[in-house]
Amino acid sequence: MWQAPSLAHVSAPDQPGAAVGVRYALTAGPADVGARVVVRRRLPDGALGDLLGELLRWDDQAVEVRDRHGVAHTVATVDVVAAKRVPPAPPRRR
Repeated sequence: MWQAPSLAHVSAPDQPGAAVGVRYALTAGPADVGARVVVRRRLPDGALGDLLGELLRWDDQAVEVRDRHGVAHTVATVDVVAAKRVPPAPPRRR
């Protein structure tokens, strides 16, 4: 069963490529499916990248986020560095 790591497990400088003094928090998880979230994940080159959108899936194998264009992005759960819920997107301007 998935369990959020403690802040110590996701804080720099323990994370390769993370800036010194940066603290990553993992406050979103499987219970947040359907909510708007931002997920920071490790990219294949070791850099970090963010996904913003609706959380579609979160389990032991993968996290899936649908962006505002309707594209679903799947990330291995082990590559998730931080995640949190965010407010709904503001209305579009006309």
